[in-house]
Amino acid sequence: MSAYGPETTTNEVLDGADLGGRRFVITGASSGLGEEATRALASKGARVSMLARSREKSEAAAARIRASVPGAKLEIYDVDLADLASIRTFADKYVAEHDAIDVLINNAGVMCCPMSRTADGFEMQFGTNHLGHFLLTNRLMPAILRGDSPRIVNLSSGGHSICNVDLDDPNFESTEYDPWDSYGRSKTANVLFTVELARRLRDRGVLSFAVHPGMIMTELSRHLTEETMNLMLERTKSRQKKAGDSSGGGMSFKRVEAGAATQVWAATAPDLASHSGSYLGDCQLGVEGANPTHRGYESYALDPEAAKKLWALSEKMVGESFA
Repeated sequence: MSAYGPETTTNEVLDGADLGGRRFVITGASSGLGEEATRALASKGARVSMLARSREKSEAAAARIRASVPGAKLEIYDVDLADLASIRTFADKYVAEHDAIDVLINNAGVMCCPMSRTADGFEMQFGTNHLGHFLLTNRLMPAILRGDSPRIVNLSSGGHSICNVDLDDPNFESTEYDPWDSYGRSKTANVLFTVELARRLRDRGVLSFAVHPGMIMTELSRHLTEETMNLMLERTKSRQKKAGDSSGGGMSFKRVEAGAATQVWAATAPDLASHSGSYLGDCQLGVEGANPTHRGYESYALDPEAAKKLWALSEKMVGESFA
């Protein structure tokens, strides 16, 4: 389907594209993959709304983008995905001020942080990576439904293969907290959210995709210690062995331009139109049971019944129901 691979860059994905007139909204756009996706899309004429917690970091990122893309059409908004009130305030204002959103890229996230809780008392990784984006997406849905061939792209990770979601104890209230288990749960939730979005929106013209960007050293890695890095390496090798990869290669890191390529591909590629709800990696369709450091995924991450149950739990946790 795709001739692209692990080293494909955002510029290669968008070669020859014209995104003039299309509006993109990207969370976590103040650095790393979000900033690179913003730059690449803006370079092809897209209007991009940059969402992040820090106004200072967002403005610095926008300045860097404008230096390489003169005339880039950018907007900056402050929103904290670990605070439901912040999400509601932003989304209500944004929908009131904008006619439509063509593509929402839920790129922001936290990884392997010490045990902590969001402003609403949720475990931080599940609360930010999943619940924050769950509420944001649904609150922005009126504008998304007015978009031109709209898409929703959720950043997951091969880390979803660490473990499935725990629908009985999402906040680690009865389970001993493990930062990698928490990350794995939240990344599985991102895929299941994608699956249920695809089901609910298939008759309304909206596509959804889950993306594994690959291993990239960005601000997402700020909580990693030598101990947690070594644990990640051991777990990675174990999952690779399970997938039939006996190379013992462990982790291979991508440049940011390659790391952001799959989400840009998911947001723009015409030939993905018949694959809504899919898991993507290395700018290709995912492969069940294959190496999770590339484009392999676990079957539980695309379980439609689990996706429905997670949606119902998420509605209960954020205190809102969505059609």
